[in-house]
Amino acid sequence: MPGAAASRADVLSAGAVVTRPGRRGTEVLLVHRPRYDDWSVPKGKVDRGEHPLVTAVREVEEETGLRVRLGARLPDSTYETQGRSKRVLWWTGRVLGDPEAAEVRGYTRGTEIDEVRWVPAAEARGLIDFELDSLLVDEATQRPQDTHTLLVVRHAKSRSRKRWKGDDTERTLTATGTDDARALPPLLGSYAPTRVVSSSSTRCVDTVRPYAKVSGQKLHTTRWLAEEHATKGKVRRVVADLLARDASTVLCSHRPVLPLVYAALGIEAEALETGDFTAVTHVRGQVLAVETHSLRTAYLLDGSGSPVPGAAAARIDRPA
Repeated sequence: MPGAAASRADVLSAGAVVTRPGRRGTEVLLVHRPRYDDWSVPKGKVDRGEHPLVTAVREVEEETGLRVRLGARLPDSTYETQGRSKRVLWWTGRVLGDPEAAEVRGYTRGTEIDEVRWVPAAEARGLIDFELDSLLVDEATQRPQDTHTLLVVRHAKSRSRKRWKGDDTERTLTATGTDDARALPPLLGSYAPTRVVSSSSTRCVDTVRPYAKVSGQKLHTTRWLAEEHATKGKVRRVVADLLARDASTVLCSHRPVLPLVYAALGIEAEALETGDFTAVTHVRGQVLAVETHSLRTAYLLDGSGSPVPGAAAARIDRPA
């Protein structure tokens, strides 16, 4: 599994192949590195304690000045450099706002990057020196470009059902669950969802409320995603409505309801832990890729190549 392989690398990095529509077809965002005098795709090392999703978005913005939203996972790159093994996790990316108007203006010319350029995909292959980057561009530009993501979240850790004295729909998060909910916004924000929908139960609402607050999105609730009221037909209607929208969306529900959500999506059910989420990339409801992210799995590395406890992880279950 890609996540397990990544934990054996000495250096872990993340990046994105960012594309936009151009006059001569799809264009790719490339950066020039004066140190190597080469053109490459934006990427950089994962900081200790940082989720690779966050790294990919951060590195693109630092190197190009453009803020992006991630799409489907691309194949990892694995290679040796200066006697050390390196693995790069890749996603597709689109500039926030109008991609066609995304001109490169905000980056700071420096020692690492001295030029940023939108390049037609066919020309990009000729500019890029590193073969693995060239193959990534081929992979990314052959896929549907205008995709969106449905982020299916299992609510964070809640108080014991047996010990809870009040209405179960009002059961709250534990301290750990609250911490996990506060840790979710940067991860969910990597996909820039503009709609947040939750079960009306308190534990689900409180799981995604931090993202809604940080992003400025309205938090919509529905009883049809609550375990007391969810049925196959009702969940199917909720999911169909979200897939029909021209936007990425967060959906938060309960473990017993999630199989109904996955069935409505036509994908294999995921055994999510509390606070974990599945990123479902789609085009007008057609599912293209499925990827699961965890807040708890060690995925980052220290200098010895050992996993760093408490770091976040991403694992691929179905590459696009």
